[in-house]
Amino acid sequence: MNEADARGVFKRWTAGSHRAKDLEVAAQVTSWEAIYFPVFMFRRDTDRGEQVLVWPARSTTLPGLHSLKVPQGDLKIFDQGFDHGGSELMEPNIERRAHMDQLPGKPKEQALVYFPIYMVGYAYRGGRYQVIIDGSSGEVFSADYPPRMAAGYYLLGVGGFIACAFAGLVALGSPVTAGIVLALTVPALMFGGYYVAKNM
Repeated sequence: MNEADARGVFKRWTAGSHRAKDLEVAAQVTSWEAIYFPVFMFRRDTDRGEQVLVWPARSTTLPGLHSLKVPQGDLKIFDQGFDHGGSELMEPNIERRAHMDQLPGKPKEQALVYFPIYMVGYAYRGGRYQVIIDGSSGEVFSADYPPRMAAGYYLLGVGGFIACAFAGLVALGSPVTAGIVLALTVPALMFGGYYVAKNM
């Protein structure tokens, strides 16, 4: 994945349904770093078949770097002739044996693998946030992000419940009146849902 692809991934992520409604247009990228991050890959024979486990080879608190997955058939030999395109190469600071006691089964293969990632900092309404984009899978990891406001949905749900409960009580004495109440309530709820989804 090149930088243009990664920027597209970030743009689509900001437009996600769980993020703030205007994050896609209001987020301002403040930093953009292309990095090769080191991990240990362990291929093991276990009771459940072959497993591939990935552990960081460098101490980090960045989100997602403990959940990376090595893609099958997409590994390139890393040597002095490898073109990393100017991306920063992070050196390992954890020894491989630090993970050995936690591994299941019998060893088949183990290697040091450099993962391409993009570390993106962005600002939104006075807050500063950071995401990690996996340059292999396109997966986005974030410890925190501006969430979509949920108050409108809660109010809509409570209002709809009250209106339907009221219509049910009215129906005990006058089914016609209850029908009128529901006929007014349903379009109002549909309009309210559309408004909340579009503006909040």
